Amino acid sequence: MGNIMGKNDSPKKGWIAETKLEAKMVEAMKKRASGGSAIKSFNSIILKFPKIDESLRNCKVIFEQFDEDSNGAIDHAELKKCFNKLEISFTEEEINDLFEACDINENMGMKFNEFIVLLCLVYLLKDDPIALHAKSHMGMPNLEATFETLVDAFVFLDKNKDGYVSKSEMVQAINETTSGGSSSGQIAMKRFEEMDWDKNGMVNFKEFLFAFTRWVGIGDIDDEEECEENV
Repeated sequence: MGNIMGKNDSPKKGWIAETKLEAKMVEAMKKRASGGSAIKSFNSIILKFPKIDESLRNCKVIFEQFDEDSNGAIDHAELKKCFNKLEISFTEEEINDLFEACDINENMGMKFNEFIVLLCLVYLLKDDPIALHAKSHMGMPNLEATFETLVDAFVFLDKNKDGYVSKSEMVQAINETTSGGSSSGQIAMKRFEEMDWDKNGMVNFKEFLFAFTRWVGIGDIDDEEECEENV
């Protein structure tokens, strides 16, 4: 898994963000982490899965609204229109960086789960989340609260507040919920591997979001719809 840090290796002073967007995510998360997390255990995150799942699935209406050609993906031009409609003031470079980061299949279009991740990153990166206006324009008063829960969950896992989650931090989070032992260690390793997509031993907020959408079942929506179309 690359240079995986042990329990005694934090804080990870030598870690350098690979992109400008990642650096912005890390700094925003550090700032957010300074206020602490209201979440006290990994189990409490799991208990929120149904409510988070429902809230995120409600974004499907928004996704379909901006998927003007109804091809199941939002392209770059459609994303720019989406940002204008929601009054999200990002530069051209920032929009490009977000699109490139969230279009993980590099197929020139964002699927529904990728769109959710992008909206949550926008929520994190805004200096003033209230100024996003997403709540009123989307007509989903629970959406902003859901994104805040996801940010809070990451802060809970990021024990040393460096903007990343390491394998040892994941183990610590699981052990705080359980009595420890080999089974909890295996659960922690499985969850961490699901998050660490680039296998570098460190998980940023974007990787966490993609794993989280899978955990609550969002990542399977497109697969289900494709199966229905082929029946």
